[in-house]
Amino acid sequence: MALQATTTTFSFSAPTFRSTPPHALTSKRRLSIKASSSSSPGLSSPPLLSLSRSNLKGRAFASDGSTQESPSVVCFGEMLIDFVPTTSGLSLAQAPAFKKAPGGAPANVAVGIARLGGSSAFIGKVRWHDQTAFPVGEDEFGYMLANILKDNNVNNEGMRFDPGARTALAFVTLTNEGEREFMFYRNPSADMLLEESELDLDLIKKAKIFHYGSISLITEPCKSAHIAAAKAAKEAGVILSYDPNLRLPLWPSADNARDEILSIWDTADIIKISEEEIEFLTKGEDPYDDSVVRKLFHPKLKLLLVTEGPEGCRYYTKDFSGRVHGLKVEVVDTTGAGDAFVAGILSQLACDLSLLQDEERLREALMFANACGALTVKERGAIPALPTKEAVLEALLKAVV
Repeated sequence: MALQATTTTFSFSAPTFRSTPPHALTSKRRLSIKASSSSSPGLSSPPLLSLSRSNLKGRAFASDGSTQESPSVVCFGEMLIDFVPTTSGLSLAQAPAFKKAPGGAPANVAVGIARLGGSSAFIGKVRWHDQTAFPVGEDEFGYMLANILKDNNVNNEGMRFDPGARTALAFVTLTNEGEREFMFYRNPSADMLLEESELDLDLIKKAKIFHYGSISLITEPCKSAHIAAAKAAKEAGVILSYDPNLRLPLWPSADNARDEILSIWDTADIIKISEEEIEFLTKGEDPYDDSVVRKLFHPKLKLLLVTEGPEGCRYYTKDFSGRVHGLKVEVVDTTGAGDAFVAGILSQLACDLSLLQDEERLREALMFANACGALTVKERGAIPALPTKEAVLEALLKAVV
């Protein structure tokens, strides 16, 4: 199926911050944006935006209005510390200094959703000792990460602490264009040791969306915990969201990574992948070929998303497909951009899952998600760079005036 050019009117449903009184969480406003016909065969062109600053002034964007205790999106997997060089274009050995930044794809998504005003939780494991009992020489990164979640209004009831293994660390090399290479320290790290018996299944079953990656499939006991958590979510009718987030150096081999990533493919309802991951999973096939991408669309899948960096994203459902172009920004560090995108689209879907059947509204939600990703690359680190709802809407406004 070729990607289709469409003409749409966008209506963002970005959630309102929790501090807003419940009675203010009810109104929806429309942001009118027209997309021209495509100049490239089979692809939707960049939208030609027709609105002014006054169109947005004073508008409140709808939330699901929820005051529920259970988070709408529960994210499962790793949380770690990224050490990002303060100077791009140098090797790790050459970098003069590093910025310490909390990260880990599932945790990034959880914080990203909360920054956008949504309701999220994180389930994972870090190291954390009782500092009164072990006051000297202990790993304080776990304590730092737990506080990061708390400070960003992420539910951390499902977080567990290991007294033996260290919190995972990742050193990131940045090219002059902000692209990354990783060196990991996690053999073993606490996130790999989460056990099935430690899962907060009640938290998972009450969610609207359960989001995860593939890193938690690499070793036991976390692999079994991952599978059990996803199974419990599926049986409870929770939407499963999967971002493979390929980090090949962590796997025993490329073949093992491919097999394990695909082993849970057909259980997901929503999958987000990059062009590089398509090429990897299809063993070198063209990620820009629509027929290649369609091979990854399993019968029960509701939405397949392909991120293309600054170019935006492609989307595929059973009934329609297309492209939503991204925002052009100055790139400092691409760490966390894909996670910010995921946070953006999941924050929208958590408000209204019917977006999956409505191409016009799905496109506007993806435009919002693209802006989330674009803003994140303007700063170093993942979680520190994740945008607020207000910042995203301001960026979209600047793109159209």
